[in-house]
Amino acid sequence: MPETLNFDDANALQREADQFRQDFARVRDEVGKVIVGQDRVIEATLTALMCGGNVLLEGVPGLGKTELVKALSRVLDLEFRRIQFTPDLMPADIIGTNIMSSDEHGRYQFEFRRGPIFTQLLLADEINRASPKTQSALLETMQEGSVTTGGTVYHLVQPFFVLATQNPLEQEGTYPLPEAQLDRFMFKVQVPFVTRAALNEVVSRTILKQPVTLEKLLDAERLMRLRTILDKVIVADPLRDYAVRMVLATHPQSEFSSEQVRRFVKWGASPRAAQALIRAARVRALSSGRAHVSYADIRHFCAEVLQHRVLLNYDGLAENTDVAALVESSVKSLPEMAAA
Repeated sequence: MPETLNFDDANALQREADQFRQDFARVRDEVGKVIVGQDRVIEATLTALMCGGNVLLEGVPGLGKTELVKALSRVLDLEFRRIQFTPDLMPADIIGTNIMSSDEHGRYQFEFRRGPIFTQLLLADEINRASPKTQSALLETMQEGSVTTGGTVYHLVQPFFVLATQNPLEQEGTYPLPEAQLDRFMFKVQVPFVTRAALNEVVSRTILKQPVTLEKLLDAERLMRLRTILDKVIVADPLRDYAVRMVLATHPQSEFSSEQVRRFVKWGASPRAAQALIRAARVRALSSGRAHVSYADIRHFCAEVLQHRVLLNYDGLAENTDVAALVESSVKSLPEMAAA
């Protein structure tokens, strides 16, 4: 991206930003017709989808996590599949397997039967209930967008998006996601319980069966074109450095870390976190109709980007430290401009 733009390029980029803002708002509002009282969750999920990230939703059952993915698939006209993760689920149940079949001449051959991972929007429901071996089957697809089996690489149709869920209350018989896999998720989003007004609206819509028909607003081709606009959004050097310092502030040995981080954190966020902060900031800038990133854009999703990438030490675990609150406190204490 050049440091300066001529007048025509700047006008063209602004027109693209205005169109992105309109498309983003239309999709967000359309999904909001089905998902009530979860505006932040919708915004975060749509942001990750727009820039090619994956999302881990943590919340109790019944808050509309499955309906969110279904609504996105209808509005964006994308193929949707759901996998219910259980302790007996095997990797072949996800990616597929080679089976022996015979042709019309009676000759035997191996044929690959594709699993449910060959889709565009994949809901990995209660992902922490499956064994680590099965959880790891998602690693390649989340990072590379491909599946390797029997020495053959199969590329998934883009856009490909994984939305995984886990219940924070029931931990018996579960397998917590390892740090390497958590790092593949661009966002970890806490799904709060709905308010009184939102719950009344949910009951009214479901019990009274008021019909809600979602309109198809975008398609895969349009979504991929919108992603190309993200690379054009201007990120000034001080803002890039602000995202970098924000990540370094989660490391206890860093000069930018706070006293709480040094006391309670064992290890901070990875370089993927800095990349995610910039990608999310670009989406937020465009969704606001701007072709440049601001400091507020970078801060907006800092909790969703950083909280699952920070490991607490013994003291932090013993005192039941809230990682999201710790991240928020560190960000607030971090100055926007670096010291000379």
